[in-house]
Amino acid sequence: QVQLVESGGGLVQPGGSLRLSCAASGQIFAIRVMGWYRQAPGKQREWVGNIDRVGYTSYADSVKGRFTISRDNAKNTVYLQMSSLKPEDTAVYYCNASPVGSWGQGTQVTVSS
Repeated sequence: QVQLVESGGGLVQPGGSLRLSCAASGQIFAIRVMGWYRQAPGKQREWVGNIDRVGYTSYADSVKGRFTISRDNAKNTVYLQMSSLKPEDTAVYYCNASPVGSWGQGTQVTVSS
C-alpha cells in the first residue's frame, strides 16, 4: 500500500505561480512513476505530467513550458511547480503512484483575479 498526501493548493491570480507537493509513504519501493492529474468542474480528470524513478519527465501539451515536476527522494515527495497560471488551470489536482494505483485526496487550485 502507498499513501499519498497533496498540499500547496490555493487561490492565485492569473500569471502567478504555485507549487504543489505530494508526499508518499508506505511501500515506496513499489512506485515506478509519479503522476499529476487534474479535474476541473464538469470535466473528466486529465493527465498533467509525470516523473519516473530516474527523473525523466513528460507533460501534457497544455502545461508544457509552464509546469515543472521534480522529486526529492530523501523526502519521498514529488513537486509540481506551476507558473504563468491561467484561469483554465483551475481544478482539483491529484497525484498518482503507478503501478500501485494509489491516489491522493486532491488539492484545489483556483486561478482568478
